[in-house]
Amino acid sequence: MTEGKTKPQDKGKPAKQPAAKPAPQVKAAAKPASRTKGLKLTQIASPAGRGERQLATLKGLGLNKMRRTRMLEDTPAVRGMIACVKHLIRVEEIR
Repeated sequence: MTEGKTKPQDKGKPAKQPAAKPAPQVKAAAKPASRTKGLKLTQIASPAGRGERQLATLKGLGLNKMRRTRMLEDTPAVRGMIACVKHLIRVEEIR
């Protein structure tokens, strides 16, 4: 008759819970001191005959025609894109 019922154990004592650990504090990553404020990119070669990836990288940098110039922030993402098409562009650092 008492098949579905459970027997309460230690009715008067509160259940023990593990002590709450404080959350680890995450420090904000300090931005590295940039030597330059920006970069001036000029396309000096045509992407004709190059791979689609290099053409897409040039478009991502805002360069799609010869002698076009763009001013961009000096970020690791932009530096990575520049490394992929360094033979097609001229890079000048703006202080």
